[in-house]
Amino acid sequence: MRLRLPIAAAAVATLLAGTAFAVTAQAQQKVPGRTAVTPSAQSGIHKIKHVIVILQENRTFDSYFGTYPGADGIPPGVCVPDPGNGGCVRPFVDHRDSNKGGPHEDSAFRADVDGGKMDGFVGQAETKCQTTKCQTDVMGYHVRSDIPNYWKYAKNFVLNEHMFEPVHSWSLPAHMYEVSAWSANCRNENPASCTGTDQPANRTAGKPTPFSWTDLTWLLHKNGVSWGYYLDHGQAPENPGGVPTIWNVLPGFVDVHADGQANNIQPLSSFFSQASAGTLPSVSWISPDPKDSEHPPALVSTGQAYVTRIINSVMRSSDWKSTAIFVAWDDWGGFYDHVNPLSHQPDALGYGIRVPAMVISPFAKRGYVDPHFYSFDSYLRFIEDDFLGGARLDPATDGRPDPRPDVRERQAGNLIADFNFGQPPRPPLILSPCPKSTLTPAPKPACLGSVPLHVNTWGDT
Repeated sequence: MRLRLPIAAAAVATLLAGTAFAVTAQAQQKVPGRTAVTPSAQSGIHKIKHVIVILQENRTFDSYFGTYPGADGIPPGVCVPDPGNGGCVRPFVDHRDSNKGGPHEDSAFRADVDGGKMDGFVGQAETKCQTTKCQTDVMGYHVRSDIPNYWKYAKNFVLNEHMFEPVHSWSLPAHMYEVSAWSANCRNENPASCTGTDQPANRTAGKPTPFSWTDLTWLLHKNGVSWGYYLDHGQAPENPGGVPTIWNVLPGFVDVHADGQANNIQPLSSFFSQASAGTLPSVSWISPDPKDSEHPPALVSTGQAYVTRIINSVMRSSDWKSTAIFVAWDDWGGFYDHVNPLSHQPDALGYGIRVPAMVISPFAKRGYVDPHFYSFDSYLRFIEDDFLGGARLDPATDGRPDPRPDVRERQAGNLIADFNFGQPPRPPLILSPCPKSTLTPAPKPACLGSVPLHVNTWGDT
């Protein structure tokens, strides 16, 4: 599933030439005109004993929360040029359960963003048309009645309205950033041999551990912090229909095997068992299988049901009272979003386009729309602040130096702003995994439906 469009150094230089850097201010940026929110003191973070990161696939904030009250949603008057059919396309309500999306590699990012104009989405989607003229759905968006559970979580907990993909590319590097704050190609197993790229080569049967740079599990293991990496129906291709390698990156990291932690990579059924027993590890990452992923054309209803079942299992657990759940989508999937990411670039590889994200916890603020700027690096920062005393994936201090260009967590927004550790732990919010909705066609019972998925084409939809 490697992308077919190599990144050009000149293109990166062009992108950066037009990018305004705000590295020192990145730690907690806010939208002009919004009331400033001062993050709470770090004291209280240790009430969180379990951090769970659920990463779904290929949606933008505007495509899921573009009409959410009080959020930085779809602005009036938007109409994106339609080079294939002429004229332009306005955002429209799309109740369809299965969507198509568009290209979402580095070149598509540059075309979609178009120097900050955010007007290339339709044209990029049309590059995948099988006919001279075709209708795309990248300007479509879902509303509350389509995805009621996601909106209920946002209303009762925290909605992050400015969560950006950490890299301006597709799923593979996004999942690498989720656990390591970098993506790279490496010549050998020496971390010093790695060179950063937003189009890294995937692991293969012939080269099973090509990721030589340092990921967070190195620090967790070094400090005796438990962790688990959970795969919906196991890993493919060993388990047909399991998690593909592009969303299952930890087995490819050299350090995971060097410190004997590969057995922490487990099927999702282990997570459910641990939640039921109240024995969840300190840190959990969860990746979906294709059917549950929401990656177009996978069904939105099935993905929402899958996420709801995971959250319900935690809320029913004795571990709920000390848990923080972070839910996000790995990249934009070609869908429209109006927020220009170019003024929030920490380095040459990111950030990418804005994605939906929520914080769910008994200590989360109720109904808070968080205006601060984040990326998945903020999840790493939260974990490091909670369990590692603020230690970072820093080549100067982590004991396994690699040539990453910066320490992303130092620039990352502080998600402590989303918590009120002075409040009593809030009760769980158990939701039906398959609520009544306006999705069409109507979801099958229990929202366990599926459509034909050609996973070998994903990465360049």
